[in-house]
Amino acid sequence: MAGLDIIHSQVISCTKCDLCKTRTRAVPGKGNSNAEIVFVGEAPGRSEDLRGEPFVGAAGKKLTNMLEKAGLSRESVYITNVVKCRPPNNRVPTEQERRLCIEYLNDEINIINPKIICIMGNTASNSILGKGEITKNRGKTIEKDGRIYFLTFHPAATIYNQELIPVLEKDIQNLVKALDEIKNA
Repeated sequence: MAGLDIIHSQVISCTKCDLCKTRTRAVPGKGNSNAEIVFVGEAPGRSEDLRGEPFVGAAGKKLTNMLEKAGLSRESVYITNVVKCRPPNNRVPTEQERRLCIEYLNDEINIINPKIICIMGNTASNSILGKGEITKNRGKTIEKDGRIYFLTFHPAATIYNQELIPVLEKDIQNLVKALDEIKNA
């Protein structure tokens, strides 16, 4: 956990970009340091900015519910974002903000060394894999640089489009199946 503690300290004192001027709190990842699954979203929202924890607002509640339906607990996984500070008005993080922050994410992933990384949404997909089009690629497993990634919608999408709820629930269940296949391979 010491490595994650160092990253946590670096994130909360980071001044690499102008988001440090508008944030209430920086939001490092949180969860099991030995997690087999790491979930990666875009950036903190209002609730996350206020509490300094990832996925604690409406989208986080949806994610927690879907994890539980798939037999996972928040305590068993690690949850983080590409960008660690809330962009003003919840705008999409800029390319520069993502580039300056990606080192923290890479360090988190390298320390945890999960069996699979669940990328949630276009911004995370663009930042990590260099491709968006989450609607076209969701539910797919992709291997890149020796890591296995599973792509799905961001839970916030289900707030605005209720029809995505069963789709994301099914994706999380398929993520668990993919993890089982990786472990049994």
